[in-house]
Amino acid sequence: MIGEHLSTSSHWKRAYLDNPETRVSWYQRSPDKSLEMIRSLDLSKHARIIDVGAGASRLVDHLLADGYQSITLLDIADEPLALVRDRLGEAAAKVQFVVSDIADFAPAGPIDLWHDRAVFHFLITDDERGQYLRTLRDSVAPGGHVLIATFGPEGPDRCSGLPAMRYGPDELAETLGSDFELRDTAEEYHVTPGGAQQQFLYCLFARPAR
Repeated sequence: MIGEHLSTSSHWKRAYLDNPETRVSWYQRSPDKSLEMIRSLDLSKHARIIDVGAGASRLVDHLLADGYQSITLLDIADEPLALVRDRLGEAAAKVQFVVSDIADFAPAGPIDLWHDRAVFHFLITDDERGQYLRTLRDSVAPGGHVLIATFGPEGPDRCSGLPAMRYGPDELAETLGSDFELRDTAEEYHVTPGGAQQQFLYCLFARPAR
């Protein structure tokens, strides 16, 4: 299990039970930076995409509108995924919803694009990161891509009541290791619903084809 604070869903359940979706600190009306970097890849519409720690993100709405046909949403708590199912209506049948700790997740097939906004920076021990990276290596296909957004060097060291890590591009690339090649980076200053500003670092990696 990944971290005592992430190995139970109660923390994240409370976040959605105690707040409207639009008031949680990570809420984005539109995930523009993720979409920009994903669209730059010109993936096949049959590409297998997973959004790790998806919460109630609207990324899936845009991916469906773009015509992607194999999307998995993974979260440790069902409450935010239920919000997505309700929001998508009939279109929810086109999406696979998985409630699981990342360390326990095994995809049905190789993943072509792994997207993670704001999960990895909550992994504060070597063991937590090691479990995540093992799942990542076991999941992403050769020739696949990984897009991870974490707090940048000027980002907060705590968020949602939990400690968080901060990364620069080289540090994140070193953490992922030689299985993944850094291809692109971007910064974004996310303004929370409460008005706080958080620096995010987006890093796009490729897994070399064998």
